[in-house]
Amino acid sequence: MIEGIKAVAFDIDGTMYAEWELYSRIAGYVLHHLKFYITYSKIRKILHKTAPLADFYEYQARLFANELGISTIEAKTLINDVCYEGLKPYFKKVPPYPYLVETIKKFKEAGLKIGIMSDFPPEQKEELWGIRALCDVCIGSEESGALKPSKYPFGILAQKLDLNPSEILYVGNSLKYDVRGAHNAGMRTAYILKGWRKVFNVPHKEADISFSNYKQLYNLVLL
Repeated sequence: MIEGIKAVAFDIDGTMYAEWELYSRIAGYVLHHLKFYITYSKIRKILHKTAPLADFYEYQARLFANELGISTIEAKTLINDVCYEGLKPYFKKVPPYPYLVETIKKFKEAGLKIGIMSDFPPEQKEELWGIRALCDVCIGSEESGALKPSKYPFGILAQKLDLNPSEILYVGNSLKYDVRGAHNAGMRTAYILKGWRKVFNVPHKEADISFSNYKQLYNLVLL
């Protein structure tokens, strides 16, 4: 087992499942709401750089409203209906990465706490293939008032796990948001490889651990 690790926490999107599995299912939906998603993407880029907010959802809606020339209330409703609730049905058909669930179960059996922290509400994915029931903490970074790579949501995660950041291994698929964000918060990091790095199993120097599949992560963490 990696020395000093008492919890393993995970990002969701692109970390627990292959992004293409979702994108292939939502392509038509996104095209139907193309103006919304172009605007939403622009707003989220701003929010990734914003300091912690007292009311994240209010500020997000205000930015969105200003872009589209609608009221803040209308913007909140639109974001909820098209993004948060609108994408829910598609996640039901997205399979997890092979051996993900089994690996998390083994981590739990080994006495490690399990956490989830995503930039989107975890409840959007409902029961997460049964993983939610295994979690000690399951939160969206939006709840903290800031998106990754801000250190603030990672600090909230550590607080809720009742652990020092150095005792947590955070698993993600984004170097910018997951690996650097968690590292800056004092956590250990695991990066799921993609592209040519995954094909040739080439680790990334910024992460403490790089892995190509969840069997490999299990071996790196527990054996």
